[in-house]
Amino acid sequence: MEKKQELYRGKAKSVFATDDPNYYIMLYRDDTSAFDGKIIKQLEDKGRTNNHFNFFIMKKLEEAGIPTHTVKLLSDTECLVKKLKMLPVECVVRNVAAGSICRRLGVKEGLELKQPTFEFFYKDDELHDPMVNDSHILAFGWGTQEEIDTMKSLSFKINDVLKALFDKAGLILVDYKLEFGKDVDGNIILGDEFSPDGCRLWDKETRKKLDKDRFRQNLGGVIEGYKEVARRIGCPL
Repeated sequence: MEKKQELYRGKAKSVFATDDPNYYIMLYRDDTSAFDGKIIKQLEDKGRTNNHFNFFIMKKLEEAGIPTHTVKLLSDTECLVKKLKMLPVECVVRNVAAGSICRRLGVKEGLELKQPTFEFFYKDDELHDPMVNDSHILAFGWGTQEEIDTMKSLSFKINDVLKALFDKAGLILVDYKLEFGKDVDGNIILGDEFSPDGCRLWDKETRKKLDKDRFRQNLGGVIEGYKEVARRIGCPL
């Protein structure tokens, strides 16, 4: 499939048109950002690592009956995906308190939640991705009630699948963000990516952080952490 013009350049990935209007090519770059793009660095081998990691996870989710936009790997840094009209919200599921929920609610990092929590955030870097609720999504026309319900249902199903996968590998799935879009038939399916860039993963015994918090908190060994997670879950790199 022929790659054509770049349609979108995000903080870590680029999306290209193809000669088929129903498919895009997603390019994973080595760029790494934090704090709404205020800090951007190049980390060697990050694009390749996240591309393979995401493909592995997406296929695991599809095996569990969760629809995704992922089609096939094209190269170490490129993946063929279905064209989606993305909804302008992120879905965040938390199993353990970390990150913004600790700052907002004054709870201690590492607090195990009695049940997973779900939050919507409006995707806007300039506004620092503010938290929104169902009422906002309906009022501003960002989605319908059916779409809201579907995103929530799929997010919790994904939680069940991935918590088990990571637990078996001696890891805690602390939290993660998901993005959904509508395909050509109007179906809600999982888009964007699932990698250590968009989730928190801790070693079950030591609580060592193996995700992008290593970059945010200047802990070092960022890609080494990503690769350790990949190795533990059986993801080929």
